[in-house]
Amino acid sequence: MEDIRPGSANSNDAFDISESLVPAREIKQAGQSHVSFDGLLQQPLLLKEDLKEGCGGQLWPAGMVLSKYMLRQHRSDLVDKTILELGAGGGLVGLAVASGCAVGPSPIYITDQLPMFPLMEANIALNDLANKVKAAVLDWGTSISDDIPRHPDIILAADCVYFEPAFPLLISTLRDLLGPNSDCYFCFKKRRRADLRFLKLAKKAFQVTEINDDPDAETYKRENINLFSIRAKHDG
Repeated sequence: MEDIRPGSANSNDAFDISESLVPAREIKQAGQSHVSFDGLLQQPLLLKEDLKEGCGGQLWPAGMVLSKYMLRQHRSDLVDKTILELGAGGGLVGLAVASGCAVGPSPIYITDQLPMFPLMEANIALNDLANKVKAAVLDWGTSISDDIPRHPDIILAADCVYFEPAFPLLISTLRDLLGPNSDCYFCFKKRRRADLRFLKLAKKAFQVTEINDDPDAETYKRENINLFSIRAKHDG
C-alpha cells in the first residue's frame, strides 16, 4: 500500500507561533512504510515515520507527487548534478531520487531542522543509501553552512508551503540557494487561501512556471496539488 506526506518539518516551537495559526491535518500513527511509487521503484523504499518531532516525520501527498514526477521525467538526466532537498522531513523525495534515478558522483543532500536529523539518518540507513545521500541541518532564513552546496543544480521541495509565518524564511533560503543554473522542483497542496500568498511572494522574487509534462497532473490537480519550476530571475 502506498503511503502519502509535507516536506517541511518546521516546528511551532522554532518560531514561537500559536498552534491556532496552523491548519489541522490528519495525523497517522508512527510506523514504517514500504513505498514503490506505483512500481516506479523495483525495490521499495523503507520509510520510518515518527511524529514526535513534528508533522514532517510523516509521508504526505506532495512528496509522493514530486517523487513520482522525478522518477518518470528525470530518471536519467541527473548525473553530475548537485541535488538538495528542502524541508525533507524523513527524506522521501531525496531517497526516491537516489534509489531510482541515475545520480552522482555528488551525494544528494536531504535537509531539515535539527529535530528531523535523526529520522533522515535512520531512513538513509534503512535503505542502505549512505553512499548516495547525506543528511544535513538547514534552518530556513539562516545562512547556508559550508557543508551544503551553495547553488545546487537541482532543489527539491515538497509541501513546504504550510506554516505561513515561515513563508519569508523559505523565500530567503531559496534566494540563497538558487544560482543562475539552478532549478527548483516545488510541489505543494493548497489547503487554504493564505497558501496563495506564498505563490505571490515567489513570483515577485523568482521565475515561477507551472510544470505541465506530468501524466498524473490531471489527477493530483483535482486535489489542489500543483507542481512548479522555480528559477532565479535573470537580469533584464
